[in-house]
Amino acid sequence: MNDDYNTWNQLAPLGLLLVGLGLSLVGNATLAKGRGKPWVLQGTLGLICFNAGLALFGESVKARAHYEAELRRRTHGQA
Repeated sequence: MNDDYNTWNQLAPLGLLLVGLGLSLVGNATLAKGRGKPWVLQGTLGLICFNAGLALFGESVKARAHYEAELRRRTHGQA
C-alpha cells in the first residue's frame, strides 16, 4: 500500500474521534458552567481535543489527495 493511503487510513478516524470528543467536552463544560460548577479545565481540554482533531483530519485529507493524485498519474501512464 501507499504511505499516503496508510496515513489517511490512520489519521481520518482519529481526527473524527477527537473532534467528537472535543465537542462533547465543550458541551459538558457549558452545562457545568450553567450549573455553577467548575468548567474551565474541561472546556479547555475540549477545545484542545477539538482543534487537534481538526488538524489531524486536515492532514488526512491532504494525504488522501496525494494518494488520489498518484493513482491518477499511474492510471494515465505518467509514472
